[in-house]
Amino acid sequence: MVELREITKETLRPILKLDVADNQKNLVAPNSVSIAQAYYEEKAWFRGIYDQDEAVGFVMLYKDEEKAEYFLWRFMIDKNHQGKGYGKEAMELIIDYVKGLPNAKTFGLSVVPADGSAEEFYKKFGFIDTGEVEENEKVYELTF
Repeated sequence: MVELREITKETLRPILKLDVADNQKNLVAPNSVSIAQAYYEEKAWFRGIYDQDEAVGFVMLYKDEEKAEYFLWRFMIDKNHQGKGYGKEAMELIIDYVKGLPNAKTFGLSVVPADGSAEEFYKKFGFIDTGEVEENEKVYELTF
């Protein structure tokens, strides 16, 4: 059973050890960079993705409840845990979480258009290409 858990000083090290496959390294920043960015962005919300007591992934959102802007900033499943359904279960939890936020009507994300990208994965959840490009990444949006 997949869970999203707060990262604490006791659980930080396993999250920092998670890594994507070599062909995905240009698609998502390392978790250490994401966590450092989160500490300087008050609207960042981040969690470890767990299967029981084992860290299998990481997620970070940009969450502005005043403007009702919600964006998937980072999402990764460790290379040793990909293909086991963790990404699907975690994304379902994330979408349910965002749906419950104040005035949530849309949920955005961006994807590096390259081999190994998660575009098809996100499309399965109903994310639609908006036609926008932000910092060389294609922008997708899910409408609730």
